[in-house]
Amino acid sequence: MTIRVLLADDQTLVREAFAMLVESARDMEVVGQAATGRQAVELARSGRADLVLMDIRMPDLDGIEATRLIAADEDLAGVRVLVLTTYDTDEYIVDALRAGASGFLVKDTRPAELLDAIRTVAAGDSLLSPGPTARLIERFLRSPSAPATGGPECLSEREREVLALVARGLNNTEIAEVLGLSPLTAKTHVSRIMGKLAARDRAQLVIVAYESGIVTPGNI
Repeated sequence: MTIRVLLADDQTLVREAFAMLVESARDMEVVGQAATGRQAVELARSGRADLVLMDIRMPDLDGIEATRLIAADEDLAGVRVLVLTTYDTDEYIVDALRAGASGFLVKDTRPAELLDAIRTVAAGDSLLSPGPTARLIERFLRSPSAPATGGPECLSEREREVLALVARGLNNTEIAEVLGLSPLTAKTHVSRIMGKLAARDRAQLVIVAYESGIVTPGNI
């Protein structure tokens, strides 16, 4: 099945570069290009996109607000948002995930990794860059507003361990290796955690992990 990709970035050259890359993949096609967040929302509605590759800093309406509008629109329930950011804008990742993004990548990601990321997110999974995820969590937990302790009481000790590893950006196979489980068991744990916490995807689990205090700078 062809993945229909919408590109949202205020820089024309960046959009064109991404368009060439996406079109080079046999299983993808570009269905639109947006220079503003508002255009991204409009094109997501009219272009029947499966995934929006969303920049954060854009005029008129930024990528975070555009993501929030897309995630809140019932008619766009099947549209996934993959946010592209830079190392110096990590602070925006929290807002992007809260707004409904299914993951994020840094802009210096290699072309093959970007295409794989699009496939992953379009398939319904979440994708988080481990490095920026760790820095994001540590920065949040060291801020005055971060909760010092506590966590979802409905989770077992094992589920808390799994949640912490999800927050570090590990996939099910990597979680299984760390905890000595089978990949299927790790996947079952993640699914059960999402159900207990009413989380839409793994991206929301990251938010829960650091806001609840389950993840601390010492275990990143």
